[in-house]
Amino acid sequence: MGDLRFDDQVAVVTGAGRGLGRAYAMLLAARGARVVVNDLGGSVTGDGSGEGPAAAAAREIAARGGEAVPDTHTVATPEGGRAVIDTALDAWGRVDILVNNAGTVDPAPFEDITDDRLRGLIDVHLKGAFFVTRPAWKVMRSRGYGRVVNTCSAAGIFGAQRMANYGAAKTGLIGFTRVLAAESAGTDITVNAIAPIAATRMLDHSLSDVTDPVQRTAVDEVMAPFLDALDPALVAPVVAFLAHRDCPVNGEIFTVGGGHVAQFFIGRTRGYRHPNLSIEDVRAHLDEIKDRTDYTVPSGPADEMAQLYEALTASG
Repeated sequence: MGDLRFDDQVAVVTGAGRGLGRAYAMLLAARGARVVVNDLGGSVTGDGSGEGPAAAAAREIAARGGEAVPDTHTVATPEGGRAVIDTALDAWGRVDILVNNAGTVDPAPFEDITDDRLRGLIDVHLKGAFFVTRPAWKVMRSRGYGRVVNTCSAAGIFGAQRMANYGAAKTGLIGFTRVLAAESAGTDITVNAIAPIAATRMLDHSLSDVTDPVQRTAVDEVMAPFLDALDPALVAPVVAFLAHRDCPVNGEIFTVGGGHVAQFFIGRTRGYRHPNLSIEDVRAHLDEIKDRTDYTVPSGPADEMAQLYEALTASG
């Protein structure tokens, strides 16, 4: 089995000037891809902009013998999303890989999350992925090939305090990933997602925001010793595999950090049924409803409906 390479392919990586995105861009370029390094150059909370991070990452790729062009368009508008993909098309005439990585963080208690705080994160994370993927998708569909990698988060999947805006935006990308995977079924286009854990500006900002004494102690005692192991470069191989032609999975979610890779999945318990279900029935059978013995993993809504039909017929 030879090295997995991306020769003659074009990859677009958003938020690629620093942190995780930069690690993805560097690895893809090192394996032969021509890379659009997109980065608005703003702060971790979304303030400001600048050409520096994208330009610096592109120069470093070139210095290492790779090919890259910087791009500083925002992903948060339809026009910006199209412009990001146009950068790839203008430079190399194709798009094979899209990694939706751009993001910001702005934690606060739920009661303090203003419209602006919500809108800012939805615009970058959720709308941003939508706006960049849409023009890339048209190119991929016309060519019959493509790889899309989205970025979700455990903060939304499991819930994390002060992260209502971030968690909502990131978990929306799970639905986005699954729907596009369903639409690309039967083609050579795959859409998958990762939930990365890495020592980045975003993680540092989120950890520094913890002020509750008990939580602060937990962060210092549990997280701090592992930060050195959470190199963004250890997330990049999973992204690169999901972006490779040999990737066999579609619509899946992987959690990645410190060189460890695992899969998140959505399961369904066998549950409980009564033909005249009452509130009291739900209370009395809650343990049975939640029992994960013999759980299943539906492949989609039709599969879930088939399991419901089976439950209905089995109980008469």
